[in-house]
Parts: sequence; C-alpha cells; structure tokens
Amino acid sequence: MRSKLKQVIAATAVGATILSLTACSSGSPSSPDGASSAAQKNLSIAIVVGSSSDPFFQAMKVGATEEATAQGNVTVTYQGDANTYSPATQIPVVNQVLAQKPDGLALAPTDPVALQAAVTRAKAAGIPVVNVDSKVNDQTDVLSFITGNNQDGGAKAADALAGAIGYQDGQSYEVAVGLTSATATTNTDRLAGFKNQLAAKYPGIKIVTTGYSQANPATANTNINNWLTAYPNLSGIFAIDGTNASGAASALQAKGLVGKVKLIGYDAYKTNVALLQQGVFTALISQDPAQEGRLAVQTLVKSARADNSADGIEKTVTLPNIILDKNTSAADLQKYTYVQNAG
Repeated sequence: MRSKLKQVIAATAVGATILSLTACSSGSPSSPDGASSAAQKNLSIAIVVGSSSDPFFQAMKVGATEEATAQGNVTVTYQGDANTYSPATQIPVVNQVLAQKPDGLALAPTDPVALQAAVTRAKAAGIPVVNVDSKVNDQTDVLSFITGNNQDGGAKAADALAGAIGYQDGQSYEVAVGLTSATATTNTDRLAGFKNQLAAKYPGIKIVTTGYSQANPATANTNINNWLTAYPNLSGIFAIDGTNASGAASALQAKGLVGKVKLIGYDAYKTNVALLQQGVFTALISQDPAQEGRLAVQTLVKSARADNSADGIEKTVTLPNIILDKNTSAADLQKYTYVQNAG
C-alpha cells in the first residue's frame, strides 16, 4: 500500500508540473526582447494634408513611409485634396479617415479653427493625433506639434529680401507677399515674422499687397502678374510657400523681370532649386518635410504601442530652416532639396 501511495503522489506531481507549463505557454506570446504581442501588433497611421500634390507634402509622405518600414508592422496611408488647399476640401477627407479608425492620425490642418472639431472627434474615438506642419488653435487633445520654425523663416526672408534690393535707410521700397491661406498657421507665422523683421530693421520696406493661391501655382501666377501691372515700382516678392514661389517664378520669367524684381521663396522643390541656380530666385528657405513625416510616425507609433500614452513625447518639436542662395554649395543644394514622391 505504501508503494502504491508513492506512485499516486508522483503521478500527481508530474501532472501538476505539466499543467503549470501549459498555463505559462498559453498567455500572450512574447518577442525575444520581452515585448508583448500588443506592443508589436500591426498599426495603421493616417496622414491627412492640405494639398496631396504639393512637393512639400509629398516629401513628408516619403519620410513617413520610410519610418513606417523601419518601425515594422506599420502601414501609412496618405490623403488630401490634390488641387485645393482649404478646410472645405480637407474636412471630408478627415471625416472619411476617422471612420476607418486608424491607430493614429498625423494631421496638417488647413485652418486652426475649422479643423479643431476633427481633433475632438479623434480624441473621442481614442485615436491619437499629431499636428504636423500647421496646427489647430487648442492643442489640449494633440499629442505633439511638429513643424518648422516659421516666424524665424519669415524673419530670414525679410533679411534676404532687404539684402537683395540693396536696402538703405531713408529710401522707400515696395514689396508684395504671396500666400496660400489667410489662416493656416504656417502662413500666418511666416507673415508675422516677415512683418516684425521689416518693422524692426527695414522700416523703408512697405508691403503694398498680399494674395492667396490655395496651393495652386496657376492662381499664384495670376496674382503676381496682376501685381506687376498694378505696382510697376515693385522691388521684391516674398512667396511664402512653394506653390506661390513656383507661380511667382513663372510670372517674372514671362515678363522678363528676373533679377529686376527680387524673389525670395519658401520650399526647396527640385524645380525651384534649379531656378535658384539660374538666378530666378534670390534665395529659398528650405524646411525638412521628410523629417516631419518621420517624427510624426515615430510619435504616433510610440504612443500606440504604449496604450496611447503621452509619456516621453515632446509637446512641440520645432525644426530649423536653411537658407539657400547663390553661395550655397552644390552638395548642400542637393542635401536640402525635397525628396521626391516614393509612389
């Protein structure tokens, strides 16, 4: 009997061990580094921009796509109206994207007020939001705002334009400013930086007109042509973004005014860098849209894989601007030219 009792006890112990091992292996699988399957699940990140055909936003898409590949198990979708930069065209796109319930949204709002409701809806749906390039006014429900230093860019444009026209105290100069939007924070901040720098250092330079293109180079071209007729003494133009820069360059070339009317442009599109080398632009202000895209994906993935936590995430990330002009080396021109769409 004593021998039989020992056999029963031994069998019971073995059975308990097997059950214990089975229980350990039936939970969530772990990766070699100890990360849970929840942390490694497939993620979808949506990017919604104001004008999907704009080379600036195309370069942002390239950077975001590269970062998604580097992160692993991340898919990026990229959407926006192809022709018009406006809240009216962007809001339906955002609504459609939110209905698909992505794991994160990188939003470049065309208007700081009109797109606020989209951020609120995303928050309610548990979708983290990063503002990239431009922002909504109330940043409470925004995980992070990633952008270039726009007021600094406007100030640098004022310095470059004053130098190009040979500014002298006591003299008067007329300049024009081409924008895409009257409300997008990138445009308003650049204009504010430009105006503040003129008031502080170049009071003889007067902005005689401004115009808006909604990211349409043809509209920008028409605006510039009208200004060149209305203001025959125009000394310079500040094209506050890439599409306005392209339109302004075409207008000056068509009228034979290259070099006579100084042109300072924003955004190092490949075509605009070539025109800088030809002397059509006096200077270009280059941003880093690809890096903005990378950082947006990094931030959203980090949050999503930590149960939408904001721990360790910077609320505002501001990237520097680079001035490109006739003295910029060929290597730097290539380095700061915006990368092309990956397809």
